[in-house]
Amino acid sequence: MSRYREMKFRTVTSFQRRIGNPILARLPHQTLLETTGRKSGLPRRTPIGGRRVGNEFWFVSEYGDKSQYVRNIQAHSRVRVRVKGRWHVGTAHPVPQDDARARLKALPRFNSAAVRALGTNLLTFRVDLLD
Repeated sequence: MSRYREMKFRTVTSFQRRIGNPILARLPHQTLLETTGRKSGLPRRTPIGGRRVGNEFWFVSEYGDKSQYVRNIQAHSRVRVRVKGRWHVGTAHPVPQDDARARLKALPRFNSAAVRALGTNLLTFRVDLLD
């Protein structure tokens, strides 16, 4: 990874972890992804943007496998997603063959714009919802 991309990654993730995510996670209708911490085993909640399509929930990670929640998914694929205030259990799968930039066009605009602008290693995920 280039020095610029690494600095961008560190700056953005530091802001998200300390300021953005704690504020967004408190909003009642913010979509949240709950993973299980790969080291701690504790639930970890991350605000995300995505869309439910039938019994699937689609989202794009802006930093691919560098994102902590992606590493948690790699260790434990069972997740929960809060959509419109309601929790759903499912299994998350990376979809590397999917065109993440094209996928973002079908997802909520504001989040998609931020992911496109800030992301350096886009990776699509599909959550197969069980309920």
